[in-house]
Amino acid sequence: MKNSLKFAFLGLALTVAFASCGGAETKTNAAADSAAALVDSAATVLDSAANKVDSAAAKVDSAAAKVDSAVTK
Repeated sequence: MKNSLKFAFLGLALTVAFASCGGAETKTNAAADSAAALVDSAATVLDSAANKVDSAAAKVDSAAAKVDSAVTK
């Protein structure tokens, strides 16, 4: 009787452990997907900012070239 009671509690503990681990994996995957989407969004914003900086640098270089050509005339 004692052994069957021990095995019952062991089975219950294992069942609870497996059930809790299964839910954690789902939450972890959802959290990872959410984090990946956030990183992708941040990368898009940074790429856009880099493009704006490059565009501004090109305008400054163009203006500097015009100033240089006006000074040499």
